[in-house]
Amino acid sequence: MSPGVLDTAAGAGAPPAEPSAGSAGRGVRGSLRTGLLLAAVAAPGAAGLSSPSLVLPAVARELHTGLDSASWLMSGYGLGMMLGTPLLTGTAGRRGPRALLLASAAALLLGVLVTLAAGAELGPLVAGRALQAVGAAGFNVAAFQLAARRPDGRASGLVAIGSAAGGTAGLFIGAAVAAGLGWRACLVLPVLTLAVLPAALRACAGAVTDRVADPAPAPGSRGGATAADGPAGRGFLGLDALAVPRFRAVAGVMLVLATVNFGLVYGAPRRAAALTGWSAVQTGAVGSLATLTGALLSWSLVRAAPRLGLRRTAGLLLGGSFAALALAASSPWAPLVLLGAGASACVNAGGQGVLTGAAAEAVAPPRRPEAIGLFNLVFLLGAALGPQLAALAPRLAEFGERIAGLGPHFASLVH
Repeated sequence: MSPGVLDTAAGAGAPPAEPSAGSAGRGVRGSLRTGLLLAAVAAPGAAGLSSPSLVLPAVARELHTGLDSASWLMSGYGLGMMLGTPLLTGTAGRRGPRALLLASAAALLLGVLVTLAAGAELGPLVAGRALQAVGAAGFNVAAFQLAARRPDGRASGLVAIGSAAGGTAGLFIGAAVAAGLGWRACLVLPVLTLAVLPAALRACAGAVTDRVADPAPAPGSRGGATAADGPAGRGFLGLDALAVPRFRAVAGVMLVLATVNFGLVYGAPRRAAALTGWSAVQTGAVGSLATLTGALLSWSLVRAAPRLGLRRTAGLLLGGSFAALALAASSPWAPLVLLGAGASACVNAGGQGVLTGAAAEAVAPPRRPEAIGLFNLVFLLGAALGPQLAALAPRLAEFGERIAGLGPHFASLVH
């Protein structure tokens, strides 16, 4: 990426103009209130992804199927989130966050009804989970769209932390709910989002006003309105945002952070278990604690980003991500492996909070909702790639060792 691409003053990359002390205090408090509300919108959907994890063996026995088949209750949810992000953002999302929230609520409710009515049939259960995930994806995008209207980046940071914390806590909330109410109840945790839906809809009223007062876009972004910015010129999900260098740079950083983080979510607990002999539950508990701590500590990155500037923040995030990967992959001690996973969770959540606003500021104001949806899709792509690359890593290492072992053989042939 060129030096100037991330040197702009928009979004979280640079501090805003100096406000009065009173207005600054009110702005911070407003961002915190908005961020906490929107974090509550995003967290149940993230919890829904991991909530069946610890009870899958019991679910498989109840459904008289294998564990591999039962794991589709999680895989189907992940696929639903990946499909729901472009589907809802490219349709209802074009009419604003309120329409997106309502469409997401409808998809979520339909999914809950299908899940509860599915009986002991795996196919309908997976379909219901996938429909819930479509709604959860829409809620997540809407939360970031509303948070991005706060100029200081704190609200976006809190949404990212809420999403990360929800995904981590979902492991144990799902197990507790299953123990108290039965395994089917842990499959519909995303329905908790509906408890905060009325407050989120009220928050949309302020979004209309904010749209009129959007700040001037940064140098290097698509600041002027063009024909492509009208409804007729919009590509599906706003893919033309990829033509903006600053958006590409920010999305590329997020792709790296998410890929590394979710690779460690998959690989670090397994490596820690191999080093210690811990059970799956013990490893999950300690690993989740490390990840949750890292996600909560990411708030310090969100607060520091305006002072550092976007370019230095992106460099810090990438450096932290690679350092976390090296620590988790090479350390011979389980605590350091999990420390690497926690550090990766910190920079991933902090990066999502900081870079979402920067991605939105890279395009013209009318295009920001689609840009945020596309940015979230990039994040989900990293979430899908990470575990696959982590699973391939041991095979690639073994292949490399075999190739290296052929060296002496070829040398003897030469001589």
